Amino acid sequence: MKFIQFFITAFLFLILVPQPLIAEESTSPMNELDDISDQALQMTKAGRYEEAKHLLVYFSDEFASMSAERSFSMDELRILTISHNLAVESINQTSLDQEQKVNAVTKFRLVMDALNSQHQPLWVEMEDPIMEAFNGVKLAAEKGNAEDYQMTLNVFLSKYNIIQPSIKLDIPVERAQVLDARISYLDHYRQDVLEWQETMSELTALETDLQKLFENMTEDEADPSLWWVIISTGSIIVSTLSYVGWRKYKGQSEVKKSERQKN
Repeated sequence: MKFIQFFITAFLFLILVPQPLIAEESTSPMNELDDISDQALQMTKAGRYEEAKHLLVYFSDEFASMSAERSFSMDELRILTISHNLAVESINQTSLDQEQKVNAVTKFRLVMDALNSQHQPLWVEMEDPIMEAFNGVKLAAEKGNAEDYQMTLNVFLSKYNIIQPSIKLDIPVERAQVLDARISYLDHYRQDVLEWQETMSELTALETDLQKLFENMTEDEADPSLWWVIISTGSIIVSTLSYVGWRKYKGQSEVKKSERQKN
């Protein structure tokens, strides 16, 4: 019985534990680039702009040498290049405050993560501040307060702008275009939008799209191979326990049978 328990424990350890450990130990070029982008963001947040600039330049050099090993689509290259250039420009511009610099480098950081992540990307963590900013826009529109509407809309657009490039890497083009169209509508007609009857319906539609955007990306996206391991392991455990139970039952039956024969 103890041997069977030991076997089950050892099997689970060998099957389930080594996989994440091996994944952590192996550092791919994409993971290294991801780390560089994260370091650049941390330096920017700390106000160490020269170090952030050097990291961004180093990223560019490393990416150029690595891109020959991995093929990127034209959209991926375009989005990454634009976000990287904007990050470098923001660091070099002394007229920008720290928040603007951090936002620009964060945008680049999220793009790199979206290219590298297999499952839930980092930009999903922006859900709370973005939805909070949008709720401010909707509340101002409901009250018909034009001044508050302009202010809250600017806040929302600023936060959404940070994740917009990353979104385009993770959702279908059609969905991204619909989302951009709704947001552009509110921004382009901001002076008159509060006077239109369809404004609230547009805001409600945009709210629904934003909620679906984050919900779809936070759903459990476990690797199918992992499910196969779980199911296979579960089947083996069930079979083993069934066998152990059958042996125990058979042993007890034989003991009872032996006692009856003695009596």
